[in-house]
Amino acid sequence: MLVLIKNSPETKEGKRGLKIARDASADIVLLQNGVYFAVNEMLDGFCGTAYAVEEDLKMRGLDDIKRGIKVIDWGQLVDMMAQEDKVIGMF
Repeated sequence: MLVLIKNSPETKEGKRGLKIARDASADIVLLQNGVYFAVNEMLDGFCGTAYAVEEDLKMRGLDDIKRGIKVIDWGQLVDMMAQEDKVIGMF
């Protein structure tokens, strides 16, 4: 399962998306303001794989954040969503 998170960590929606991913042992994709989860180790304790859309990282000046985050482009995200059996989002 893949969970798409577009809201920042301070929002209820962003927190809910991360909780759903943790509870379901799913991977997450951080896009739009969701890429702020990559800052200050906000994903500590997350066991799945975390992906972030490169364009959204760059637009927010976070293009040097690489700690445990796999950076993907929009085409790769589309491919990932097509391959997954379930995609949940946008939080």
